[in-house]
Amino acid sequence: MSSLHSRYRVTLVVALILLGLLLSMYWAGRIAEQRAWDERSQEARGQLQLYAQAIHTQVQRFRSVPALLALDSDIQNLLGNPDDKALRDRLNLRLEEQNQAAGSSVLYLLDRHGETLAASNWRDWSSFVGNNYAFRPYFLDAVANDTGRYFAVGVTTGIPGYFLSSSVKNNAGEVIGVLVVKLELEDMQREWVGQSGILLISDSLDIVILTNRPAWRFRYLRPLSDQVRERLVAARRYAEQNLQPLPSDSLQRLAADSERRQVEGPDGRRVYLWQQLQMPEEDWTLHLLQEPQQIAESVRSYRLAAAGVWMTLAFLLLFLAQRRKTRRIEQRNRSELERLVEERTRELHTAQDELVHAARMAALGQMSAALAHEINQPLTALRMQLASQRLLLDSGRTEAVKEGIGQVEGLVERMAALTSHLKTFARKSPAGLRQRLSLAEVLEQALQLLAPRIRSEAVEVICEVQPQAWVSGDAIRLEQVLINLLTNALDAMQGTPVRQLRISCEQSHNGWRLRVADSGGGIATEHLEQVFEPFFTTKPVGQGLGLGLAVSYGIVRDLGGTLEAHNDDHGAVFELHLPAAESIADA
Repeated sequence: MSSLHSRYRVTLVVALILLGLLLSMYWAGRIAEQRAWDERSQEARGQLQLYAQAIHTQVQRFRSVPALLALDSDIQNLLGNPDDKALRDRLNLRLEEQNQAAGSSVLYLLDRHGETLAASNWRDWSSFVGNNYAFRPYFLDAVANDTGRYFAVGVTTGIPGYFLSSSVKNNAGEVIGVLVVKLELEDMQREWVGQSGILLISDSLDIVILTNRPAWRFRYLRPLSDQVRERLVAARRYAEQNLQPLPSDSLQRLAADSERRQVEGPDGRRVYLWQQLQMPEEDWTLHLLQEPQQIAESVRSYRLAAAGVWMTLAFLLLFLAQRRKTRRIEQRNRSELERLVEERTRELHTAQDELVHAARMAALGQMSAALAHEINQPLTALRMQLASQRLLLDSGRTEAVKEGIGQVEGLVERMAALTSHLKTFARKSPAGLRQRLSLAEVLEQALQLLAPRIRSEAVEVICEVQPQAWVSGDAIRLEQVLINLLTNALDAMQGTPVRQLRISCEQSHNGWRLRVADSGGGIATEHLEQVFEPFFTTKPVGQGLGLGLAVSYGIVRDLGGTLEAHNDDHGAVFELHLPAAESIADA
């Protein structure tokens, strides 16, 4: 009966651990996904604003061109005497020169019936001269409202363009003609081809008129009624283009201007982060579609981190529960417990050896144990800072307390960054984490974190690091290596009469060599070859997991450097060699 009850309890505990593991991974994934979507949405919004500003600036350059040319006397004379061939030829030349100077595509003049009297492309085979464009909305809007703007495919050239028009009036204020400038935005569209994501510009009918994906052009984002189709055919807005739909379904609304949509595009069905921005002056809408690949990676990282934290907490609780149970047994029968402890000790030693071996293998694929160790040092610095702030607060130095709180916030942000950047020993560091670093600045930050302990233990620091020592690496992980080396040096000097920490740097081949030496007596000769092995430590039980130097060794190796240990006349010496940033850039 007791065995059955014990099995039931074990099953219940395992089930609770698994349930907690699943829930922690689920909620971590939800939080990571929401955060990643918000970040991507904010980035896309900024990109759209830049694109919109560029488009608006280019259109504004030509907005006043037709209105200024409408005041020209030759234009008004030609509208009054359309049969004057010499005047028409002269005006064709002038429009050609002004079009080249302005950088527009075509400048042309229509009479009040919509017939082209003069144009800058009068020499080309696709000359507008003699063509009638009275059916175009930009002509009708200019006659009715003095100005017009319209995007359409050219009837004569077949090239899409943006038409800006302005009416020409006589002295009596009557409209006698219309001046039009055509802007071809093909060059700008070609510049978008190399941009990340899919960029679309849709008109008032939600028809894609410009895009960096040619196959997506002239597709409509919402259904077109028969009445709208007839109106488009009458105005020949898209000439002979065959309009096709771009089906999509909304999956999740993230904000007023962003959502997740599943799109049935020319290249298949995919899910995009769909961001849009209104351009009211042009009556256009700017869209940016991005595939959420990085979001899945972020969710995976958060879930792994949550799993590691939960398993660490679960095993800690199990350990505490087991210890409490052991104490109750000890109180009940000490003599029997001593006998059992002696037998269990032998069993635990055997189990411990197996667990250590299993933990080594698990540490290469999981970061549960290493994560707890790596975050321990910022927590120690945080405790030191809080103790300092308590003393400052007691002495009434509020300004110093405010400054210290800022440092505490920095440590908290640092711990958050550590959880996202720590890697396993065997895994290669992503190339994106490389950056050009000043070795002196990274060392200074590490010394600042340990400054309270250095002062309290009266350690003399001799630091000689050149400001021109630039290396390639990741600032957070390199700082962790330095903090680990400095902390080990401080630990080694505890209880010694002379506490001197010597830090020097020199250029070596194509890199820089940093030496950290202490006066703690050195490392035993038989231990020198084991200091970088995982779980090896000479510290008392409970004061270290033996992972610090192993993790540091793996980090330095991933950065392309080396980490070595030896002794000198005073104590231990650790030499850190990192490649210079210039040599990495040349490579």
